[in-house]
Amino acid sequence: MALLQDWRKMAYDETADKNKLQQLWTAYFQEEKDIYAQLLSSPDEEVKGTVKELADKYGVTVMTMTGFLDGIDESLITPNPIEELEEDTVVSLGFDKEKLYKNMVAAEADWLYNLEQWNDIFDEDKRKALYKEQKASTTIVKEAKIYPNDPCPCGSGKKYKKCCGKK
Repeated sequence: MALLQDWRKMAYDETADKNKLQQLWTAYFQEEKDIYAQLLSSPDEEVKGTVKELADKYGVTVMTMTGFLDGIDESLITPNPIEELEEDTVVSLGFDKEKLYKNMVAAEADWLYNLEQWNDIFDEDKRKALYKEQKASTTIVKEAKIYPNDPCPCGSGKKYKKCCGKK
């Protein structure tokens, strides 16, 4: 079975003991933060290796690295074959900096998008702009409702009910 299926079965198991699941995620988030801190220290360096080699490099289990790869996949310049991951699958951690920052904001992972390493990548104004851009992209804006006695939006000067709103 592929590593990703094993990871998802373990991390999202609704029948598992809630305390064990909480411990798993608490440990995972700390390890994830440490990996990102190292990656963001050299943001232009593309880290490559097998899943096992990267797990060893960052001092985490293969399962944790699988979860990390699952999380970062949408931010990578070239996506990895995430569904078919095995320990000897060669993967790349070359990421798009803006996309990664926005995805961290979208995931509401403040412990990641507030890492001090971002200060060397983007200035404060750029980070604020990326944050606002991401938040705005998920905001639903409803169009103003046109009532029957409003002027018609087509510009005819007639009331909406006598123009485009006529049934």
